[in-house]
Amino acid sequence: MIPWLPKEIAFPALEQALIEPSGLLAAGGDLSPQRLLAAYRRGIFPWYSAGEPILWWSPDPRMVLFPDALKISASLAKTLRNANYQIRLDTAFGDVVHACATRPREGQAGTWITREMRDAYGELHRLGYAHSVETWIDGRLAGGLYGIAIGQAFYGESMFADARDASKIALAHLCAHLKRRGFGIIDCQMETRHLASLGAQPIPRRDFAARLDALCAQGDAPGRWPAAAIDGHFRRQP
Repeated sequence: MIPWLPKEIAFPALEQALIEPSGLLAAGGDLSPQRLLAAYRRGIFPWYSAGEPILWWSPDPRMVLFPDALKISASLAKTLRNANYQIRLDTAFGDVVHACATRPREGQAGTWITREMRDAYGELHRLGYAHSVETWIDGRLAGGLYGIAIGQAFYGESMFADARDASKIALAHLCAHLKRRGFGIIDCQMETRHLASLGAQPIPRRDFAARLDALCAQGDAPGRWPAAAIDGHFRRQP
């Protein structure tokens, strides 16, 4: 059994999370900005389907990507060098979230990005915590990602691509942007082969939580990221 969250903002100890399903910690509560930020600071995130109660997770191990460890393939490096795209920050947050929620995904019948979730993260965007990195091609939004920034930790939520490599382009520029700002980690939540192919790796939950304690207390105050295009210098990595 997992606990039902009280009205006050409090979470069980991470060590109480279930082994199967991996990381399930608690249920209930709400998606208020205060609760979401408290959860992310502790390494907890919401993940549930429509019609279910809100479920809170903290898997062990935790999949993370260090900004300087992104693996760039030869084909992606060529695309990045050609630069027939534009990267924008925080100019179409709602559109990115909507695309992540509605694009079909292999082996996935529905979406966990419910209307309630969209509204909650839209509010975090308004408050300067949630951000989008957008790949624009020929004047249209072709791909991107969104996530949460607290201190110098970034929590990736979802990405989409309507053109080849459009989400990977956004990720490459996100990593470059985060390195310049001194960010130490990108939370990828669950382990997948796709994330591993991009350089993400699993680390013990206790190590992840310890890193968050330090990183979330550093960095700039929340606020919109500059909308202007960002640049990065990329090379193929082994």
